This record gives sequence, structure tokens and C-alpha cells, in this order.
Amino acid sequence: MKCQIARLALVCGLVAGASSVQAQTHYPPGVEGLKAASLPPPGFYFRDYNYLYFSDNFKAGPPDFDLFAYIQAPRMIWISDFKVLGAYYGADVLVPFPYQNLESTGYSGSKFGLGDIFVEPITLSWHPKQFDVAVGYGFWAPSGDYSQTDPVSPGKGFWTQMLTAGATYYPDEEKTWSISALNRYEINQENNDTGDTPGQYWTLEWGVGKSLTKAIEVGVVGYYQVQTSSATGPTAPDGKDSVVGIGPEISLFCSKLGLFTSIRYLREVAAHDRPEGNTVNVTFTKRF
Repeated sequence: MKCQIARLALVCGLVAGASSVQAQTHYPPGVEGLKAASLPPPGFYFRDYNYLYFSDNFKAGPPDFDLFAYIQAPRMIWISDFKVLGAYYGADVLVPFPYQNLESTGYSGSKFGLGDIFVEPITLSWHPKQFDVAVGYGFWAPSGDYSQTDPVSPGKGFWTQMLTAGATYYPDEEKTWSISALNRYEINQENNDTGDTPGQYWTLEWGVGKSLTKAIEVGVVGYYQVQTSSATGPTAPDGKDSVVGIGPEISLFCSKLGLFTSIRYLREVAAHDRPEGNTVNVTFTKRF
């Protein structure tokens, strides 16, 4: 029984913080969609992520696997007027609250709590005529409750450094079309409870969008997440996992409230050594 639960915790890598339910990575692919690499102009912003993931397909996992996860993750974003190398300097903090329910042969359980907090002390954003460009550095702190024998623990139990770089290109002068690509690279640290060090991960999120009006934008978004190095340690799983996701998005702007709303659905395909499921993300952004 303990071996099966440990495999669930290590291989499934269930939600911890705003982490992925699919792998031993903190960053959940699909949380950013159209214009993912575009940071807003100077100001204070509140962004609320509502991330759902559900899957009953895990070929490499335990029998009768069925997972549902929901993450509510508020994020405060500050973009200053101060410039570095011609770029606006900014910073942000994200505090996630995950709920998970997992059913499988030999395990049944659910849990809700504070996850691993993300702090990004450095973001730089440029806005030349037909482009938006952004880079950043942040880290995930092991603030969530973690147990190596409980696969639905809210926390992961290790620190992660994350590097970000991306760009959005506007082919037409009116900027009604957009093509974006956002890269995240995670460098995971050792889990002191298990002695394992998860592998490093690269995540690419992309989007192609079209503004129909000033208030409505539609498009296609997707992601590719892959483990780039093997995990090490006494109980580290073998192999390197990966997955692809693709689906539609619609973004709405309410001028009276100054509120942006993005709704996207992505279907996963070509999953290797991880669950293959569905992602739904509803994001609200408000400027103050």
C-alpha cells in the first residue's frame, strides 16, 4: 500500500501550490493563453486564476485512476515606471489554494489548503511598435503542507527557481492579430523529506488571437511541457514525462468595470509518463 501511494505522489505529481497536476513541476501549463508574453503598462493589478484539471487516463499510473483538481490563485502584479535597459521593471506574488480529489486502486482521498507560494521579484517588459517582450525570474517556496505518503498534499516539499522569457508579435498595424510564445524553465531543488531532486522542466505556451472588437478577442492556444532532466534520489521515478495541450480561448473586456476575463479550454494529447486530461482556466484581471 505504501509503495503505491508513494508512486502516486512521485509520478502523478498532484497539485501543490499552483503546480501542475500532471508532473513533478510547480508551473501548471495552460494558465496563460493569448498574448501570454505581454505584460500590462505601469500600474497595480489584481489577477485571479481559476484552474481546473480532470483526468481518468493515466496509462503509466495505477488502475482506476480518476483525478479532479481546482486551484484558486490570487496574484498581485506591480509594474513600475522605473526602467532597466529600456524595459519597465515589475514584480508579483501569487498565493494558491488547491483542492484535489483522487480515486484509484488502493487510494481514495481529497484535500484543500494553502499551496506553494510563488514570488517573482524581477520582471522586465519592453513594448516596441509591433512587439511585446518580457523576461523574469521567480521562485516557488515550499509553503504548503506536504506529506510524502499523501498524493493530495497541497505542497510539494521543495523549492523551485523559474526563468521566464517570451514575446508577442502583432502582424498588422492595428494590432488586431497576435502571435505569442512564452517560455518557462524550472530548476527544482532537493526535497528534504525524501532526498529526491525532481527533474528540470521546460514549458512553452503559445497563442494565435484575433480581436473582433475592442471588447472581444478569440483564438487558439496551446502548450508543450517536457521534463528535460531525470529526477535523482532514492525514490525518484524513472523516465521523463511530457504532454501537449491545445484548445480555444475567448477574452472579454468590460470597460465599465475595467475588468478583463479570459476563458480557455485545452485538451491534452500525447502524454508520456503522466496523466492525459483536460484543463479549464477562467482568469479575471482588474487594474487599480
